[in-house]
Amino acid sequence: MARDEQLKERWEVLQKKISNQFADGELMDLDAIIYIIGVQELGQPHRKFKKDHKLDLMHIAICRLLEPYGYYEFDFFDDDGWPHYKTIEQLPVLKAGEQTVLMKEAIVQYFMEKEYIL
Repeated sequence: MARDEQLKERWEVLQKKISNQFADGELMDLDAIIYIIGVQELGQPHRKFKKDHKLDLMHIAICRLLEPYGYYEFDFFDDDGWPHYKTIEQLPVLKAGEQTVLMKEAIVQYFMEKEYIL
């Protein structure tokens, strides 16, 4: 199976599974899944977050997702338990479609490592 086809198939399986778990089956988009990863990485799943914290959570998720690609590295947890990352390498300039593929690939890999999907 071609790499793109495999990613598409795995993404659809993941999107359906996570949407069933968190959105009563209503298909969650990329940003919503990134947000869920941020909450997971923070480790405070039952907390209510304000809008500015939601953006911070998405940032945490993006750093964590792109860490295996060498763009970010975990640095420390602050006094409130929030993880901080440092930039190792600047992200290349990517077209919107290329960004989406990179994020989907990183998200699929993340959930495979967590054994949420196979």
